[in-house]
Amino acid sequence: MKTELSNKELGNRIMAIRKVKDLSQEELASVIGIPRSSLAQIELGNRKISIIELMNLSLNLGFSIDKILAKDFQLNKDEIKLEKDVKVIEEERISIPDLKLGKFRNILLYILERCAGKANVGETVLYKLLYFSDFNYYEVYENHLTGAVYRKLPYGPVPNNISSVIDEMIKIGEIKRIKTEFHGYHQTRYLPLIKPDLTELKASEIEVIDRVINQLSDYYASAISDYSHRDIPWQATEEGEVIDYELAFYREKPYSVRNYDNEGDGV
Repeated sequence: MKTELSNKELGNRIMAIRKVKDLSQEELASVIGIPRSSLAQIELGNRKISIIELMNLSLNLGFSIDKILAKDFQLNKDEIKLEKDVKVIEEERISIPDLKLGKFRNILLYILERCAGKANVGETVLYKLLYFSDFNYYEVYENHLTGAVYRKLPYGPVPNNISSVIDEMIKIGEIKRIKTEFHGYHQTRYLPLIKPDLTELKASEIEVIDRVINQLSDYYASAISDYSHRDIPWQATEEGEVIDYELAFYREKPYSVRNYDNEGDGV
């Protein structure tokens, strides 16, 4: 099907109709049989939509394909059946995180071991490496890595209750806390005292973590904080509030780590 519409224009029209129908992205995605992340990318204009997907959307949202592709398209609420009459299918993806404490501790140990010789990796850098590992994994696999909850704080995302986890790890002799100075600033660092149990981690999990370490572990605290402030999940969250993992699907390059181009043939 040929259309002069840009992906962005078509995505905006689909989103507008979905909102008139009072459907969430999760509900609509389950009905038309695509991942919630794919629908998010369609609405953002970052992913082309296939003919079959457009037909399914037309049937479930109650719009004419000819009209939505027309140059002079205008949303007429009277022409769209407003009641929420689609059958919602339960998705396997769990959007509410549940902390996997053992895995979280092993990943923290793994990052500390990989970065043991890097004087810049204090608390701020460590927390951002954990954040990007968690959110990158969720964007790619639509599943939680550690299940940690992150809050938007002034210096970037921080794992919720991280202090209690670290205190317990220090108490049982897994890590050691040291106070240092780095380029004239006070710094808190952690040294691993035991090796991580890599049997707790899948190859796909280690791959995501390694990519984050390779990309970001040389950043100073101020640089990685600034970098995290430009990530959509952080920007879309109110100060002090929990950052929703689902916001990872709204990322754009260089933050987006998922290849959306191969998730369907375009119109």
